[in-house]
Amino acid sequence: MSAYAALAERLPRAPRTWLITGVAGFIGCNLLETLLRLDQRVVGLDNFATGHRRNLDQVQAAVSPAQWARFRFIEGDIRDLATCREACHGVDYVLHQAALGSVPRSLEDPIATNAANIDGFLNMLVAAREAGVARFVYAASSSTYGDSARLPKVEEEIGRPLSPYAVTKLVNELYAGVFARAYGFKTIGLRYFNIFGPHQDPNGAYAAVIPRWIAAMIRGEPVYINGDGETSRDFCYIANAVQANLLAATVEDEEALDQVYNVAVGERTSLNQLFHAIRAALLPRFPHLEHLQPVYRDFRPGDVRHSQADITKARRLLGYEPTHRIDQGLKAAMDWYVADLAPGR
Repeated sequence: MSAYAALAERLPRAPRTWLITGVAGFIGCNLLETLLRLDQRVVGLDNFATGHRRNLDQVQAAVSPAQWARFRFIEGDIRDLATCREACHGVDYVLHQAALGSVPRSLEDPIATNAANIDGFLNMLVAAREAGVARFVYAASSSTYGDSARLPKVEEEIGRPLSPYAVTKLVNELYAGVFARAYGFKTIGLRYFNIFGPHQDPNGAYAAVIPRWIAAMIRGEPVYINGDGETSRDFCYIANAVQANLLAATVEDEEALDQVYNVAVGERTSLNQLFHAIRAALLPRFPHLEHLQPVYRDFRPGDVRHSQADITKARRLLGYEPTHRIDQGLKAAMDWYVADLAPGR
């Protein structure tokens, strides 16, 4: 059974209307493509602060004209309540992905991060509740675990936040919990752990490590590692995150609601291991990488040392089961990375 067929079995038989905020971003546009391929109706909201029109263009090229016709785009900002109300009108499910991500960005500009991630989040909760949305699924973050030393990370045990970004994602969970208890509004939060895959932007100071390193290797540029390279993460391919969103939106078990879940693979990969895995995957196409070595520099403020998820809760209550480990995800995404990140792009 294909991944799309398996997801289709979980959806209601009649098409529903989905709102994806941050639809032009990395995770948002992957959700869009999946839902359109499943013949769902989608409303997308984005202000292009971090998303890109080219992501929407690539989705349009990947689906049929009939499927694309089921998509309606609103260019707007979640910091504006009226825009949120417009986007939520007539919607069955909300997949809220819009945010200003990045720990370093939040350290440099905590006010902008707060405005998008807390004010914008509250606007979306208010608008979705007023519109009678059946389910509100939102992007939480593994940064919420903060300085907790426990490995693997379990949802019920968090530490102190280490960045303004982490504070905002924790506040999201608190607000969602209050709306569930005070208004009976059905919410689920997904704590993403280092999601990677097609459409992830390699450019800019806040780019994620995998596309940034792949772009640097292809272009013959230095590959920088913050610290000694033994910092580790639970890298999770985008297909796993898409699966978790659709499961969370459609789960019927009442016990599964008003919860947060880890979205990851449950494994730990060091930055040194990641460097060698990416280099090995690219080497057959780019022989100049044979002797490439990383450049080590200072640790980055606000970063946690190790991160690994326990995904038992998501398996038990959502039926979540990762389809891609990191090596499988890199293999699945490499053609897109090479095509998109080659010199001149």
